Amino acid sequence: MIVFGWAVFLASRSLGQGLLVTLEEHIAHLLGTTGATTTMGNSCICRDDSGAEDSVDTHQQQAENSAVPTADTRSQPRDPVRPPRRGRGPHEPRRKKQNVDGLVLDTLAVIRTLVDNDQEPPYSMITLHEMAETDEGWLDVVQSLIRVIPLEDPLGPAVITLLLDECPLPTKDALQKLTEILNLNGEVACQDSGHPAKHRNTSAVLGCLAEKLAGPASIGLLSPGILEYLLQCLHILLLLLFHYHLKISSFQTGENKLTISESSISDRLVTLELWADDPDYLKRQVGFCAQWSLDNLFLKEGRQLTYEKVDLNNIRAMLNSNDVSEYLKISPHGLEARCDASSFESVRCTFCVDTGVWYYEVTVVTSGVMQIGWATRDSKFLNHEGYGIGDDEYSCAYDGCRQLIWYNARSKPHVHPCWKEGDTVGFLLDLNEKQMIFFLNGNQLPPEKQVFSSTVSGFFAAASFMSYQQCEFNFGAKPFKYPPSMKFSTFNDYAFLTAEEKIILPRHRRLALLKQVSIRENCCSLCCDEVADTQLKPCGHSDLCMDCALQLETCPLCRKEIVSRIRQISHIS
Repeated sequence: MIVFGWAVFLASRSLGQGLLVTLEEHIAHLLGTTGATTTMGNSCICRDDSGAEDSVDTHQQQAENSAVPTADTRSQPRDPVRPPRRGRGPHEPRRKKQNVDGLVLDTLAVIRTLVDNDQEPPYSMITLHEMAETDEGWLDVVQSLIRVIPLEDPLGPAVITLLLDECPLPTKDALQKLTEILNLNGEVACQDSGHPAKHRNTSAVLGCLAEKLAGPASIGLLSPGILEYLLQCLHILLLLLFHYHLKISSFQTGENKLTISESSISDRLVTLELWADDPDYLKRQVGFCAQWSLDNLFLKEGRQLTYEKVDLNNIRAMLNSNDVSEYLKISPHGLEARCDASSFESVRCTFCVDTGVWYYEVTVVTSGVMQIGWATRDSKFLNHEGYGIGDDEYSCAYDGCRQLIWYNARSKPHVHPCWKEGDTVGFLLDLNEKQMIFFLNGNQLPPEKQVFSSTVSGFFAAASFMSYQQCEFNFGAKPFKYPPSMKFSTFNDYAFLTAEEKIILPRHRRLALLKQVSIRENCCSLCCDEVADTQLKPCGHSDLCMDCALQLETCPLCRKEIVSRIRQISHIS
């Protein structure tokens, strides 16, 4: 579970219940199709600090960043369980700027220990959110995120995304001030090439803002200097390329996409996609992101799309591109997945098992938060609420980052060390003995049996991904690295997919096909298959079929409680 319940808590504190953004509006923001209306307050307290202190790039700050004892800091958070404050009174002194860095590090330290949506947000996170309600405070928070998040922490980029996602949207003045403070251009990228943490954090901040903003604000953010900075980083930071090309892909709407295309970004990505199968796992992320961008965003004339040339002859089971939450990226061969969204994205595989003993393996490409294991068709993917595999009674998952086993949204620690890039996680499902066994590089944990109290059949391999996480699945198409000693079967030996079922279309091809689908005028507004023949009482709306209406407790149009459902025979054609 990822604790996204804080979003509602924090938003309601600063915006009021009536201004909470709906799910549809949130998706529109991510797609850049609508402008956001809620921003931080315009009030500003004049700074007493010098301009030199405001700079993200002073020699003193660089020295502090390189000297941060991350392991000790994370093991001894300052006060993450301090009761939340309800805001600063009119005569209460403003929190000192130097405390912002400590609050950011506190949030990073405590974030992996908070695993329940019922828990209140940590004090540090609430305080940062309160600070960000003014232009000055928002700028302080953003600069601190760039300055102090350590490179080696796998949760670093995810914490940047989470904090910025919960903060109020910046005003135009704040954005303008930020671009002036950062002063990004190609020359700065070369000068700072020895500070990869700053580069990584800067790109994460830019990418998050690009997703949150829309219209003129998003266009204004992608200044010539910032674009030059991002492109220059493609040359000088080999170990961090995936962040920069990924963040460029966040500016993918309207004028921004045209501007980036004119910069010949596709020519550079063609070279980087050769790393998609590289044994170096950082290069592998570069290759995956480059290939996905070339297939979905920056199409290059004369380049064949990857799905048209990938060899799928030996693959009979893969990740199901039709059974996946909306922002997860799946490779053309269907065996590798990556999440670059701020939500908790999930996917099931194409093959379901009811009896016998089954095994599959996962190669860890990134070492952050993922919950991987087994799920049934009844498992729910609630990506924006932070619920994934292991967060209901129909699934169980292994979490190697936080060293937890998940079942029914409850966790318990396991004895394996934290996983790292290149590790192999094994997943054994024994339906004869009704048990699941998890392995890390061949070392097994005690069996897990609790899920079988709710279900005993219909299991799929499944996984959920936090921001910037990636892994590769092996369902038996190639030899396993650590096969268990007991006799087992593999998905690839028993599954079957037609040539059409194996195709994972790029998004623009999928949208083109959807536009060709003809929908009847009187079809159900939910399933689009059956006739809308049912009226809901007492609200009177009649845009649903009876099958869909029976699954609902409130009307999807007006949110009134459904007391009864009446089939309108005359509507049946």
